[in-house]
Amino acid sequence: MDELVDVDPSALADSETVVALHRQLARLEAVASRASAQWDANQHWAADGARSGAAWLAAKLRIPKLQAQRTVRLGRAMRELPHAADAWLAGDIFGAHVSALAASRGSELLTMAMERDETELVELASTLSFRALQHRLAYRRDGNDNENEQRRAQRQVEGRRVHLSQTFDDVWVLDGSLDTISGAIVDTTLKQIEHELFDADWAEARARLGIDPRVCDLRRTPAQRRTDALVEMATRARTAPTNGRRPEPLFSVLIGLPEFERLCELVNGTVLTASTLIPWIDQAWIERAVFAAPSRVLDIGVQRRFFAGATRRAVELRDRNECFHHTCEEPIEEIDHIQPASWGGPTIQDNGRGACGFHNRNRNRHGRDPDPP
Repeated sequence: MDELVDVDPSALADSETVVALHRQLARLEAVASRASAQWDANQHWAADGARSGAAWLAAKLRIPKLQAQRTVRLGRAMRELPHAADAWLAGDIFGAHVSALAASRGSELLTMAMERDETELVELASTLSFRALQHRLAYRRDGNDNENEQRRAQRQVEGRRVHLSQTFDDVWVLDGSLDTISGAIVDTTLKQIEHELFDADWAEARARLGIDPRVCDLRRTPAQRRTDALVEMATRARTAPTNGRRPEPLFSVLIGLPEFERLCELVNGTVLTASTLIPWIDQAWIERAVFAAPSRVLDIGVQRRFFAGATRRAVELRDRNECFHHTCEEPIEEIDHIQPASWGGPTIQDNGRGACGFHNRNRNRHGRDPDPP
């Protein structure tokens, strides 16, 4: 460690070395977590009059108590997840993976399922993106203990809350917690209005500068646009006609091949239990997607410049609402032509791929595909 500390950062700044450093850091964290859990079990902290091992660590290391608790908790999880522990100690997975696997135990049924499937899940953790792993774990929890997942979903609904209070400086502070579906409705609407404000800011900056602006040239920060979008959402609600159409959620239920035996989620990719849909059935849209192959959604569409309608949804479903770029797990904002439309690329499912706003703009800005060679 002393030798690494003394090395010039530029000598370690290539991609291969950075990845290797993070893997070694994961191994060291695994060792520290395992040792901390054993130290905690031995109650060596009690002699100092500490309330717990985590409290002692937080005080001695001057770190947040939540961080200390996480370290001890992961060390305990390593005892119950031997395959995950070995993979973490080898640097093949990270603490976040172990935490996700540990959270997928819980009930007796889920614990039994984890004991049965741990080797397979650790392999998935070492190969899939973290977002994809979370999806797999959510479906496994629902499949192995559906009643427990239904209770968890119901607790989310019962625990919904929003607090809006005014401070002494007349600033309003907003805090709250929304269940999965209600949160998705608010998030989708907020993002839609925020996107409108972004387009307006972009057009204003382009007119002001005379060239395509950078994000830092826009007159509002992303946080300011989200705030203004929330105010605009409330304003539109006050001015909406009494006979206006209420927003209706869209649920995707995919049935077909073995790997799609039962998928149920929101458009944004959030996994749902089937029972969660029931209260929304009378006011929601439910779409059916038929897969002809793991990466092929049967689709009938017409040639057009922009992906829309059923063709767009087919790409979103096929790509699991995740950006195509190998470094990105952001949700899809645009459907990108693999072969650009300007080069004659057709607007069909096979020539489309989901992209976040950044990677879609980046490719078009530089006139090249950002995929690595």
